Amino acid sequence: MLEKTTRINYLYDFYQSLLTEKQKSYMSLYYLDDYSLGEIAEEYDVSRQAVYDNIKRTEAMLEEYEAKLLLFEKFQERNRLIAELKELAKKDSIAGQEILEAVTKLEKLD
Repeated sequence: MLEKTTRINYLYDFYQSLLTEKQKSYMSLYYLDDYSLGEIAEEYDVSRQAVYDNIKRTEAMLEEYEAKLLLFEKFQERNRLIAELKELAKKDSIAGQEILEAVTKLEKLD
């Protein structure tokens, strides 16, 4: 469950600008603020089922966006490569410091 929540939070970060205000609000309350379905339903004066359906549809939309655009996958790969570069830089004392500085600049771009 935690893995799914983490994935949805990342997808939300990448694709939230493609969502409606209502979708953003429901997802933010549910995943970021840890509101229950009942609390969100009460806040918006709708049924729990309506909130659940909206969240499930939005999750599916986020997964579709990721399948097409691959922003999260590329983010993960970039982080893996940065970690690999850091390890290699630590092994090379001559160019290592310059490599670490370049990697640090690369990290700041995200």
